[in-house]
Amino acid sequence: MLTRKEQPDRLHINMHQLSDLKHWTRALGISEKELRRVVEKVGNSAVAVRKELGIEWSNHDGR
Repeated sequence: MLTRKEQPDRLHINMHQLSDLKHWTRALGISEKELRRVVEKVGNSAVAVRKELGIEWSNHDGR
């Protein structure tokens, strides 16, 4: 039986998942340390993190 691979959640940043860390540091152009600092400050919402960094939201998430 074929199963669909679950799509990653691109509205939230999972700081405990290596693939999420890699994706978001690349997509946002920041270091893991900076990502952790911002997530601690504003939470794990991708929209809030982008807003804090001054990056406008778009449907294109850097992939």
